Amino acid sequence: MTDEQLHHDNSFFIKNKFPIILVCDGVNSPANIGSLFRVADSFGIEHIYFCGKEITVISKRMMRTARATHQMVPHTTHEKISTIIEDLILKKYKIIALEITKNSIPITECYFSPTEKIALIIGDENRGISPEVLATIDKSVYINMYGTNSSMNVATAAGITLYEITKQLKPRN
Repeated sequence: MTDEQLHHDNSFFIKNKFPIILVCDGVNSPANIGSLFRVADSFGIEHIYFCGKEITVISKRMMRTARATHQMVPHTTHEKISTIIEDLILKKYKIIALEITKNSIPITECYFSPTEKIALIIGDENRGISPEVLATIDKSVYINMYGTNSSMNVATAAGITLYEITKQLKPRN
């Protein structure tokens, strides 16, 4: 028996959208932004907010990395992340930070109601999520790691976290 590699036009993946919004706190690397678009598309999230001063979303490097997913995933840039979070709270989103804090729990031990709406906040790889934002969250989660490093690439971490969250939520079709 030979196995044949599938491509975009003949894959069997079911297209779904999930009630998840990705909020980026100061993420500005073109390679990370492009990767975040691909991850967001892969997990069928609703929207990406890129927050912070002087955030550049569209660039040649981002477009090469995103592989056109930036045209499929709705996204907005906004200088003040606090305005976005306040709006999401009013819309009944649960605000989840992907950050190692003294109160963080492993993402594998975090449980969500299947109908919950989630706003996942991720931070810049060097600075993380700002203290002002951490003061507004419902919960902080982290990914168990077994090496000597205490962090990983932001797009990789977002992908792992979105995988764990989407396993529990009902898609919006």
